[in-house]
Parts: sequence; C-alpha cells; structure tokens
Amino acid sequence: MSRLVIQDVSSVYGDAIAALHGVSVTVGSGEIVALIGSNGAGKTTTLKAATHLLPAERGRITAGAIHFKGHDVLRTTPDRLVRLGLAQVLEGRHCFRSLTVEENLVTGAIARGTPRREIGGDLEQVYSLFPRLREKRGIAAGLTSGGEQQMAAIGRALMSRPKLLVLDEPSMGLAPKIVKDIFEALRWLNESEGLSILVAEQNSAIALRYAHSAVLLENGLSVLHGSASELRKRPDIKTFYLGDRTNSEAATFVAGRAP
Repeated sequence: MSRLVIQDVSSVYGDAIAALHGVSVTVGSGEIVALIGSNGAGKTTTLKAATHLLPAERGRITAGAIHFKGHDVLRTTPDRLVRLGLAQVLEGRHCFRSLTVEENLVTGAIARGTPRREIGGDLEQVYSLFPRLREKRGIAAGLTSGGEQQMAAIGRALMSRPKLLVLDEPSMGLAPKIVKDIFEALRWLNESEGLSILVAEQNSAIALRYAHSAVLLENGLSVLHGSASELRKRPDIKTFYLGDRTNSEAATFVAGRAP
C-alpha cells in the first residue's frame, strides 16, 4: 500500500518560474525513498508540494496530483495533513530558538492534538532515540549545536506520531558522525515502527546507503528511479553523485535521457 503518491506534478513560483516538470514519486508503506540530485534540481520543491507548503512561498501546482493515504493533498491544509500523519522536517534545522529543547519537542505533540497525559511517553521515546536531547532538555534550543538542533527538529516531528516523515537535507552542515547517528535512528524507526520516510539529500552516498529506493531529479524532472542498491552500482551515479571519478566511461549519463 502506498503512503504517498506524487503523480506527474508540475509547479511554478510566482506564475513565472517553472520548478517541476512532471515529477512522479511513490512512497510505499514502511519504505524509505530518497530524492537525490544536485542543488536546484527540485528536491525541496517536491517535498513542499507533498506537504502542501508551496502556497506559503508563492508557489502552486499547475498539473498532476498528490495523494497521502488516499487524501488529496492539494485539497487538504498542512495542519490537517499533520494530524493525518504527514510530518515534514524543513531544511535548515528550524527550531524555536528561545524555547528549551523539551519545549520544542512538546510543540510537535500540540500540533497533532496529543492528550497531555500521553506526551510524557512520546518524549521518552524521542530521548531514547536521541540521548543527547535528554542531556540538553532544559537548554534553549538556540544554544545547542547544529546536530542537536537537527535532532530536536526531527524529534519534534516524531512527537506528532507520523506515518510518513518527510526530511529535507538532514545531513546539511553536520559532522559525519552526527549524520550517521541520525540516519541510524531513522533506519531503526523504519524497521521497528514501520515509519515511511521520504528524504531529500544532496549527500547521495548517505541517502543511497539507507534508502530502499531512490528517484534522481535533474532540472525539475524525475529522470531515473529504481532500488537504491541498483543505483549505487551504476557508473554514471558513482561518477556524478557518489564522487567516484575512476570510471572514464561513466560520462554516458545525460540528465533527462538516462536509459
């Protein structure tokens, strides 16, 4: 069963700048799907379309359809989508900087309307997943490290008890050890809780290591899709997205014309 279906979606910003051109992505129940591609390929726009956040940035869908658990995303408000189980972690580690780490987490539960008596249990789950947040629970989020802020942003989304977690560039600006810890936590949630995950990553190596399948975006087009293990083996992907420059024949890949 599919959690999220993005079908042939095109979009524009300000009725002038075309961003997506017929992008299609499907996230199955219990699946991790990665969106990979260079900066400006359309990854963030695709995620904001999936969570109906494009209108907040003067963007709109001009063609195609998006459904989450059978609900028409384009006819559902973002807050309603959260209550239905769709939560997004935006690029840039957005936290309420003046609130403590724990207060930031609690706002995620409030967004879903979780009863106060159940919040404690949800907090414990997040603290078990990210022990560093327990240590910093009483500190203002703005005074914590970048990695801790990213953990807090993810934890806040988890407090809404999502069925699908959408993440935009969770590794950006973080040390490799922190990135590994975050992706290991996401894998655990996927395997133990059945959480579906859609993640956009410019760090294609880490994305393809943890995802089940992936979609490659270039210039607003979904030009290639398949299992993550298969994509890791392709010489063109190795050369252009995994940093392997040893294969001189890898330059056969042309965006939009992948075989």
